[in-house]
Amino acid sequence: MATTSTNKQPLLVDNVLHSVINIDQAINNGIDIVGTNTATLLVNAISTDGAIIEDIYSISRGTTAYEVNLYLSTASDYLRPNEAVFVGTFKAGTSIGARTSWEDMPFTLVPTPQTGDESRNRAFYLPRNKTLWVARNSNSNITDGPIIGAQGGYY
Repeated sequence: MATTSTNKQPLLVDNVLHSVINIDQAINNGIDIVGTNTATLLVNAISTDGAIIEDIYSISRGTTAYEVNLYLSTASDYLRPNEAVFVGTFKAGTSIGARTSWEDMPFTLVPTPQTGDESRNRAFYLPRNKTLWVARNSNSNITDGPIIGAQGGYY
């Protein structure tokens, strides 16, 4: 990858990322990770230089506003308390087919034009050798859980 005169490497996306999962059986009760969780891996950047995720969204399959928790981890096989940390949450929609996004993603450092009330972009940076996990904030499996997707790119 080319560098700039100050020896900084630009963040250039090499591969498109779009991952979609069903979280009917992906559960963790609370934001703290419990040993009996069944969280599901959404994005795996273990063997890459990392990823930029521009949108994390849900598509409702029922009428309940399920709470979706997101976790950053160093493991790709199981979400363990000593290897992961809670990074955010959002609620799925309450009508079948409704699409909602994680609106509280971190702000980016990219300069943007001043338009409207929001003058900064949001995205989630997934560092190299990390994974992004998803779990419903619950302790029971369901049959109408939302579909969760992540869109962006790998470096």
